[in-house]
Amino acid sequence: MTVRIGYAGGVFDLFHIGHLNILQQARSHCDYLVAGVLSDERCEADKGIRPVIPLSERLEIVGNVKCVDEALPEVFADKLDTWAQVGFNVYFKGDDWRGTAKGRDLERRFGEVGVEVVYFPYTMHTSSTVLRQALAVITGPAGRDATGAAAHGGR
Repeated sequence: MTVRIGYAGGVFDLFHIGHLNILQQARSHCDYLVAGVLSDERCEADKGIRPVIPLSERLEIVGNVKCVDEALPEVFADKLDTWAQVGFNVYFKGDDWRGTAKGRDLERRFGEVGVEVVYFPYTMHTSSTVLRQALAVITGPAGRDATGAAAHGGR
């Protein structure tokens, strides 16, 4: 019997219930779950945003979620490079990719190396984008709190 090694990648910034849901769903579909935490540099290159929480802290948070067996920094732009490093055989992705050109390409490329792509729905009422927007309202566009002091402890 083949051990199902799953991989769920994400930024996991401002960790919330949607992150926990996807990790728990992923773990229920594999024997061993690796969570790939997108590096700050990859996040900026791929999404055009800098995470609020630094990579080392996001790795610590995700690595301590009980359904996660291992948390690793995700540093490659190409998911096949990540696969070559980690060696998973099932890849978990949000269902917003299903049926898109990027999703079909991902399925094709992973299919060529024997990796199954499994889609999960996102938790619609909570997202890091919504949390980031709420923080911007509270702290203002320059990252200052109501007193004018720099938010995020001076970061």
